[in-house]
Amino acid sequence: MKSATSFLLAARQCEIAELEELARTSELVGVIGRFVHALQRERGICNVFLGSHGRRFAAQRLRQVEECSQVEGEVRAQLEALETGSRCVRNGSRLFSRVAMVLHALDGLPALRARVARQALSARDATAAYVKLVTGLLGVVFEAADSATDPKVSRALVALFNFMQGKELAGQERALGAGVFAAGFIDASGQQQWRHLIESQETCFQVFADFADAEVLRAERASREPAVLAEVERLRRLGGSTRRELDPNLSQAWYDWATRRIDAMRAVEDVLARHLRELCEARIAQARSELRDQSAMLAALASDPAAGPGGSFGPHLERSILDLLQEQSRRLQQMGDELDAVRASLNERKVVERAKGLLMAHRQLSEDDAYKALRQMAMNQNRRIVDVAEAVLSLAEVLPGASD
Repeated sequence: MKSATSFLLAARQCEIAELEELARTSELVGVIGRFVHALQRERGICNVFLGSHGRRFAAQRLRQVEECSQVEGEVRAQLEALETGSRCVRNGSRLFSRVAMVLHALDGLPALRARVARQALSARDATAAYVKLVTGLLGVVFEAADSATDPKVSRALVALFNFMQGKELAGQERALGAGVFAAGFIDASGQQQWRHLIESQETCFQVFADFADAEVLRAERASREPAVLAEVERLRRLGGSTRRELDPNLSQAWYDWATRRIDAMRAVEDVLARHLRELCEARIAQARSELRDQSAMLAALASDPAAGPGGSFGPHLERSILDLLQEQSRRLQQMGDELDAVRASLNERKVVERAKGLLMAHRQLSEDDAYKALRQMAMNQNRRIVDVAEAVLSLAEVLPGASD
């Protein structure tokens, strides 16, 4: 019969296995970050290319496609290395569903690029297609953050996810502005979308600041270039103004300044990814050290002359095992409390996902259209999208077919 000490040590070994799985997932997250950055740049270039009817950025687009293809190979290799045969992967059902969606979207990327090359779609439609792919990739990062069982690693993943989300919104803003300037005008809908993108970025970066490590925050502050931020703000005001005509030549300037801002964010992403890897390595080393110490202590106690006859536990050994169990229980309770606090920010995204699902079922919408509907309601009501999502969910019981 297995003893209490066997299960105590097994608990530590499970903790180490979970941390090692997190470390592997963190490597995937790092590669996804590089790929998302390359796709964001390709999207911005495509917007200028399409908005100028092919007169601008034709050569840049081809070079960027080549760069994206190289990083895509790294992402596919990382996804291929995921252990799909194991039933013990935490959050595996949702994670693997996200991966399946990403691979399907990647298979459609060559066709999208061919349509862009032929100028067979608008800049807005091209942006929507790239946004869908990037959103899928960020969904993988989100599931990684949601599966983390170590509070410190979870905080690092939440900070990284929100920073990547904020950077993606900055990329969408770059694409929107590039198309607006290239076309020479902006309508009321475009102005509203531009404001919403700016506000959403600020929300994401605030959550990042709440969860990021002090070293990461210092790196983020150091990455800010006042001249770049000032020029981006000036062009924001100009592009989002009510004037009827805009100078198409400003498309290049906007793209360049917005790119400098986003490239600085990419450097911060590298710091976040490195911090995450180092944190995983440190936590694994610490857990292994604690397992060795615990094993040695239990072995020493078991061989103590005070142990009872026939291998039964003596009072000293029983007291020591009880202390270890109580310490383990307190530690797990503390970790659980910290995880609950960290995951509060992740739960907001889950609320939005549930509201999207409700709208998809009730209105027969696609996932993209359901999100657009939520975003439009948020803009119209000047509310956060999560607040609108909660309001939609509150109507679930009265919507016909919502509970089917």
